[in-house]
Amino acid sequence: MGDEENARAWTKRFFDLPGLNVPMTADLEQNQIGGWHQYTHSATTGAWLGHHFWLQWRYSMDRQFLKKRAYPWFMDTATFLEAVTEKGPDGRRTLPLSSSPEINDNRLEAWFPSITNYDLALIRWTFESSAELADLLGKQEQADRWRKVLSEMPDVAVDPNSGKLLVAKNYPLPASHRHFSHLMAIHPLGIIRWENGERDRGVIQASLAELDEKGTSQWCGYSFSWLANLAARARDGEKAERALEVFSTAFCLRNGFHCNGDQTDKGYSSFRYRPFTLEGNFAAAAGLQEMLLQSYSGTVRLFPAVPESWRDVSFKGLRAEGAFVVSAVRREGLIRSVEIAAEAGGPLRLENPFGEDGYSLSGASTGDVAIHGQELVLDMRPGQRVTFSRM
Repeated sequence: MGDEENARAWTKRFFDLPGLNVPMTADLEQNQIGGWHQYTHSATTGAWLGHHFWLQWRYSMDRQFLKKRAYPWFMDTATFLEAVTEKGPDGRRTLPLSSSPEINDNRLEAWFPSITNYDLALIRWTFESSAELADLLGKQEQADRWRKVLSEMPDVAVDPNSGKLLVAKNYPLPASHRHFSHLMAIHPLGIIRWENGERDRGVIQASLAELDEKGTSQWCGYSFSWLANLAARARDGEKAERALEVFSTAFCLRNGFHCNGDQTDKGYSSFRYRPFTLEGNFAAAAGLQEMLLQSYSGTVRLFPAVPESWRDVSFKGLRAEGAFVVSAVRREGLIRSVEIAAEAGGPLRLENPFGEDGYSLSGASTGDVAIHGQELVLDMRPGQRVTFSRM
């Protein structure tokens, strides 16, 4: 069998439910190879993998991929999540068993009596995204189905006093911990967004403040990489830069490999060991891009989280959602120019990088640009290339 067929057979064998899930610890053909029970048997691994299908779709805008690969995965995963969730006395859906990697390690306490924010964020995101993709493919009945199930899910658990995200209802992060799985709603899923306004900003700031309060003694290098991404989503360039600096100087070997533990004895972490975990390097690269360019909310934002010291900085050929390829130049603290190439065509939404200053435009007419609040909106053709320049 192929890898998806193996995962589907495992789903039927272990859960005896329709749809598709994936064992979190598996070989390249999706055969389960064992591991901590809470995570190898997690109900939401297929949903997390679905986020990669989503990113492939959003960065390529390849409708054939959407139709043949992405939406079938979402449909099967959402079908499983609808089947595995159960309605409680309050009419809200929950999981019979829920966990949050790797809170409480491999102990019995790693199973929570109420659904965790990790599982809940992935489930809510999957139903919402499945409905959006079904809309794009003209599958109205399925879109309505996923929105109905989404309406039956509770909201993520937030501390009523501080506003921070909890691990689960009435269960705050107990101590310093290497995983920020309870913050999945902020990054990578982007359910809670800085762009949504005051409430979401308060949740993000309170959650990051708790990480500061708990300290980094139990962090690995990838924790600092993840923090850089979280800080970038909070538009905090200073925090993001510092996290990446600590990661690269204290948690990487001379060959550049991330080695998990602090190799400097400067107190960044209590761990000194050296297992090579590549996700730390990947997350660091992602964090740097989040500092330079963000597009996850549907709007292209330039240098949204660079520290004040980065007054002269540029990038070339970074990809944005919508299948746009972006290059930009910042000099003396001001964005001077941005070049955008549209691979698939469609509406470009660009957060105005010039403020009250005027701009010139090549590759299109300024009359083609609509202004929606702080956004410049331009409908681009496939292959079209435009350059905005500060006057």
